[in-house]
Amino acid sequence: MAISSPSSCAVSIAGLTKTYASGFQALKRVDLDIQQGEIFALLGPNGAGKTTLISIVCGIVTASSGTVAVAGHDIVRDYRVTRSKIGLVPQELSTDAFESVWATVTFSRGLFGKAPDPARVEKVLRDLSLWDKRNEKIMALSGGMKRRVMIAKALSHEPEILFLDEPTAGVDVELRRDMWEMVRQLRDRGVTIILTTHYIEEAEEMADRIGVINKGELILVEEKATLMKKLGKKQLTIELDQPMHAVPPELAAWNLVLKPGGHTLQREFDAADTQGGVAPLLRRLGELGIGFKDVNTQQSSLEDIFVSLVHQKTHETVGGAAAGAAA
Repeated sequence: MAISSPSSCAVSIAGLTKTYASGFQALKRVDLDIQQGEIFALLGPNGAGKTTLISIVCGIVTASSGTVAVAGHDIVRDYRVTRSKIGLVPQELSTDAFESVWATVTFSRGLFGKAPDPARVEKVLRDLSLWDKRNEKIMALSGGMKRRVMIAKALSHEPEILFLDEPTAGVDVELRRDMWEMVRQLRDRGVTIILTTHYIEEAEEMADRIGVINKGELILVEEKATLMKKLGKKQLTIELDQPMHAVPPELAAWNLVLKPGGHTLQREFDAADTQGGVAPLLRRLGELGIGFKDVNTQQSSLEDIFVSLVHQKTHETVGGAAAGAAA
């Protein structure tokens, strides 16, 4: 979904491509607008282009073509301004092992030209349960604590836009819970959050919008609620009182499937269909004298939708290549 007003865009990406010297095309003409104050989740398999896209916006990797604007500023022409507005929590841990927690977070703030603010640094460390570790050397910390330090460094200069690249990969449950609480608080203060994650349930819980990228191509961008409604499926399961040998012809209109054993009827329908013909079906069962003891509906998750989209896109790509070869 394109955002019509440029002034409301935290990040605006147009025609972005990246081809490495090896010839590998990591990004294929990506167009994307991310709104101020939203949580945007970018999902995709390993190697799909998520980290490359983030790295270009953050000024770490140079694009082959296309433009990126951060809060209306071009990331190449106005790189000092744009980088000061961005905080990045990278996927890989990279810290000054011999520095103390306090020193490295304070230094990160100074890198962006921010005046010393011990109260601000203290708040960040307390929010991330790092205050008791402030004088310890980073090399002595656990992996989870080092991840907290990376987040603290990214927040030290009070960025308007925060990129989280697989931020909870391999961390403990406590940190994951603390971090998502902090993300909610940041969004409430107007900070724009862009995250990539393998924990799709987190995106389902947190994100306002979802983008799906596969093989360098942005294949879908949609409001989360709309995506779940448009592409989700529901499955109706009816447990029968007595087994049946076959679905009666009077029920043919509902496309029911009789499971092995004859005790269960199932029907799949679009999540956008709020009724799914359930009430008429149950009435018809009663008219036919078919008793049932339980009725259950289950809706597909964001993970189901994601897997389906990637599989469909991969199938289309393979099919197109085969057709081209045949021609």
